[in-house]
Amino acid sequence: MNNTLTQKILITFAFLFAYRVLAYIPVPGVDLDVIANFFKDNSNNALGMANMFSGNAISRLSIISLGIMPYITASIVMELLAATFPALGQMKKERDGMQKYMQIIRYFTIFITVIQAVGVAVGLQHMGNNGAVLIDMNKFIVIAVFSMLAGTMLLMWFGEQITQRGIGNGISLIIFAGIVSGIPAAIGNTISQVNSGSMDFAVVIGIFIIMVVTILTIIYIELGERRIPISYSRKTLMQNQSKKIMNYIPIRLNISGVIPPIFASAILMFPLTMLKSSDSEIAKMITDYLTPGSMLYNVVVFFLVIFFAFFYASIQFNAKDIAENLKKQGGFIPGVRPGEQTKEFLNDVASKLTLWGALYLAIISTVPFAIISKLGASFYFGGTAVLIVVQVALDTMRKIEAQKVMGQYQTPGNIGL
Repeated sequence: MNNTLTQKILITFAFLFAYRVLAYIPVPGVDLDVIANFFKDNSNNALGMANMFSGNAISRLSIISLGIMPYITASIVMELLAATFPALGQMKKERDGMQKYMQIIRYFTIFITVIQAVGVAVGLQHMGNNGAVLIDMNKFIVIAVFSMLAGTMLLMWFGEQITQRGIGNGISLIIFAGIVSGIPAAIGNTISQVNSGSMDFAVVIGIFIIMVVTILTIIYIELGERRIPISYSRKTLMQNQSKKIMNYIPIRLNISGVIPPIFASAILMFPLTMLKSSDSEIAKMITDYLTPGSMLYNVVVFFLVIFFAFFYASIQFNAKDIAENLKKQGGFIPGVRPGEQTKEFLNDVASKLTLWGALYLAIISTVPFAIISKLGASFYFGGTAVLIVVQVALDTMRKIEAQKVMGQYQTPGNIGL
C-alpha cells in the first residue's frame, strides 16, 4: 500500500471519527432523559428510521441531529432544477459554474436546516408531560437553530473533504458510518428479546437468512455489468502499440448506485419528521399511514427509488460524451456506426439496464424490510440499511483498488516512461 493511499484512508477515518464524536454533543437546554424515553416509544416509526440514518444522534438531540439529510434534500432539489432549466444545467457543466452551483446548494441547505431546527425546537416543547426544554423557549429556539446549523454545516464540510481528500463518496460514507454505529446495539436488543422470550429464536434464524440472501443478491447485482466490445482501426492500433487501450465499455447494471434509496429516504424523512412534531390530527393520521414498514410507506419508497434510479442514471451516464470520445480515438462498436448511432445504441443499452437496476433497488429497499418489520426486527436489518452498507462498502473497495492501480504508475521508476 503506497503512502498516498494510506494518507487518504487515515483522512477518511479521521473525519468519520470526528462525525461520531459530534453525535454525542447535545444541544444545550434540553432534558436528555425525556428525549431518551420518547425515543423508546418511537423506535419503530419515522423518527426511529431518521434516528438510524443520523447514527442515533437524534435520540441524544446532538448538534448533528438533522444529520446530512438537509444537504441531500437540497442536492435533490438542485438536480431536479438543473434537469428542468437548461441554464442551470449548463452552469453545472462549467468549472466556474460548478462552484456557483455548489454554493447555491449550501445556501439552500442552510434554509432547510433552519426550518427543520425550528420545527424540532417547537416539537420538544410538547414532548412528554412537561416538555423537554429546560430554558426559556425563545432562547432555546435560537440556541437550537445555531447549534444544529453548525452541526449540519460541519457534516457537509466533512463529506466534501472526504470526497476530495479521502477515499469514497463522503456523504455516503457518513450515512454508512451512522448506520454501522447502531448495528451492535440492534444486535444486542435482538439478543435481549430472545432471552426475555419476547422473540422466538426461529424468528432470529429467519431474519438472519433474509439478511444473508439480501447481501448476496446485492453483491451479485452490484458486480454485474454489460461489456460492450470496441474495435479500433488498424491505424489507431499501430499508433498505440505501447499503450493499453480499452477494448470494451463497461456499463453497470445499477448505474445510479446507492443514491436512489438515500434520496427516497431523505424525501420521506423531511416531511415525516416535521409532521411528527405537530399536534394536528391530520398530521398524526399521515404519519401513521406512512410509518416505515406499512404498506403505503413501502409503495411510496418503491416508486421513489425507481424514479430516482432513472433520474440519477440519466445524469451519471452520458452516452453523447462516450460516443464522441470513442470517435476521436478511432474506436467503434462492431455493427454500429460512430457518432449519433453509437449514442443511440448506448442510450438504449443503458435504459434497459437501468430498468432492471431500478427494479432491483426498489425490491431490495422494500421487500426485505416489509418482511423483517412484520417479524419485529430493527430497521438496521431491513433492506435499505443493508443496501446502503453493502453498496458503500463495495464502492469504497473499488476506489481503494483504483488508487492501488494508480499508485503503481506513480512510482519513481515509472515516471517519464
